[in-house]
Amino acid sequence: MSKTPKSIETRYMEEREQLFRGLHNLDRRSFLRVSSAAAAAAVVSGMTPHSFSPIRIARAAGPGKDLRIAYISDSHLYRTELNDRFVRSILRAVDDVNKLDPQPDFVFYGGDLAQLGQAEELELGAQILKEVKAPVRMMVGEHDWYLDMGEKWQELFGAPTYSFDLKGVHFVVLNSVIEEDFWTPRGLSPMERMRTVAGLDNHNQRSFTVGAEQRKWLEKDLSAFKSDQPLVVFSHSPLYKLYKNWNFWTDDADEVQAILQRFKKVTVIHGHTHQVLSNHIGNIDFHGLLSTAWPWPYAPQGLPELTIQMDRPDPFNPSDGCGDGEIYVHPDGLVDKVYRLWNRNPITVPASYLKSQGKKDRPPATTRGSY
Repeated sequence: MSKTPKSIETRYMEEREQLFRGLHNLDRRSFLRVSSAAAAAAVVSGMTPHSFSPIRIARAAGPGKDLRIAYISDSHLYRTELNDRFVRSILRAVDDVNKLDPQPDFVFYGGDLAQLGQAEELELGAQILKEVKAPVRMMVGEHDWYLDMGEKWQELFGAPTYSFDLKGVHFVVLNSVIEEDFWTPRGLSPMERMRTVAGLDNHNQRSFTVGAEQRKWLEKDLSAFKSDQPLVVFSHSPLYKLYKNWNFWTDDADEVQAILQRFKKVTVIHGHTHQVLSNHIGNIDFHGLLSTAWPWPYAPQGLPELTIQMDRPDPFNPSDGCGDGEIYVHPDGLVDKVYRLWNRNPITVPASYLKSQGKKDRPPATTRGSY
């Protein structure tokens, strides 16, 4: 007597249970199997699997040298027994960037790899990111930091503040989520501190800062460069003051901008806000990063005028409003920023749009209201 064939969903659930138990020992074969399971889950849940075909934009950083970055950000991983949806989402993003042809110069991770900064969460994320083909550069987020004040993060990924040079561009990575000590006077445990910061409730914590020590480091790091040096800065929180109640805000942003002011053109790329977000202040262009976990609504005030608002996500589709993307760096350090929304058409915010204060090359308007 023949057995009744198992449904796709049943097969996926069985394979998921087997594979996620072994994620901490992930190898190439296991990764490919988990990615396949994630794709099957996407079909079962009604999500359209994303085809990450590279957009063709000819850009150069120096004669004949293309500089292209892919990015993944804000995955907010829990332990798999608590939440495997976010695990499947970061696997999907890794699969996206590994399919790029040609491969990017590096893949940038924009912070908040973990949800509660627990060792298991960070180790899981580190193991998954080992499967990225291109070199990976990491940035810390507040969800990665405040359980143990960055101890596990630094063990896995090194210092949170650093710089490097590639193809004529100077890159700086900052830890912009430093908060004044609000926990000691209140007698909070490490997990209580972590949950307070993760809640983004600015009434119960302090605002994010880069801090005096890092600002001094930044000045020293940039002192050797002339004003025409192409410069790209990565920070987790936006280096401007967007909306304080949600901590979409960096308290000493004005002071950091002043350090960057002598450079002719600067690009700042930030995570944290989980949305398509663009701004231009003085000599600086700002671009946000998409999240692989969930989209944030736009703040009720402070939204930069140059932002091309993303479509309102479908509340019944958990991947809608999420994604990853690419950054094409011009010779002068300005960028064409590609938002690869998984369930929408990509949005490209070109350098010419921000440079012209929105007068040139405006990206197409969204097809339905923002959220």
